[in-house]
Formats: sequence, C-alpha cells, structure tokens
Amino acid sequence: MPDPGVFRSARGFAAWTGLTPRLSGTAGKQRPGRVSKAGDEMLRRFLVLGATAMIRLASQGKGSPWLLGLVARKRPKLAAVALANKTARVAWAMMVSGACYRGAPAAA
Repeated sequence: MPDPGVFRSARGFAAWTGLTPRLSGTAGKQRPGRVSKAGDEMLRRFLVLGATAMIRLASQGKGSPWLLGLVARKRPKLAAVALANKTARVAWAMMVSGACYRGAPAAA
C-alpha cells in the first residue's frame, strides 16, 4: 500500500481500493455509476468481508443507527460495499492523522 499522503482525500484512497462509484455525466451534472473495482483486489476483498460481518451483526439488532438504516434501505451486498467504502475513508483519515480508532460509545 502506498503512503496515505499520496492521496489528496479519503475519496481518492477509497477510489484506489475500488470502492467508489465511477462518475460520469454531461453538462456539468455528475452521476455516480457502478463501483469501479479498480485498485487492490485483496484489500477491497477484506474490507467488503469485514463489512459483511458487521451487517450480519446489524441484522441481530447490534449496530449503529446509520448501519441499521442502510441495511433497511439497501440490498445486503450494496450495503456491504457502502460500509467498506466508509471504513476505507476512516482508515485513510486515521493513517494521515496518526490517530487511534475511537469506536462509537456503547448504547445503554
């Protein structure tokens, strides 16, 4: 994996992993398309696999409100790729800042 400072933003890192939609459009209006699947196949596979495990926990009622809402609105595979994209962006931010992961506080 290259140095995280090479990427200008978290979206650039997620695009390198192949987890962002390919943009196309005309007349200045951008429309997201399918996920590009470019980049590191193994990293993308592990991110989606981890997201699938999180969705399995969310189906048991254990998960963030954002994830529970996403699973309710979208198909499971699509939700897994969206969660993997979010995880890649968080990972990039942690690598750039050198911060440690702070999980969401447990619900009471």
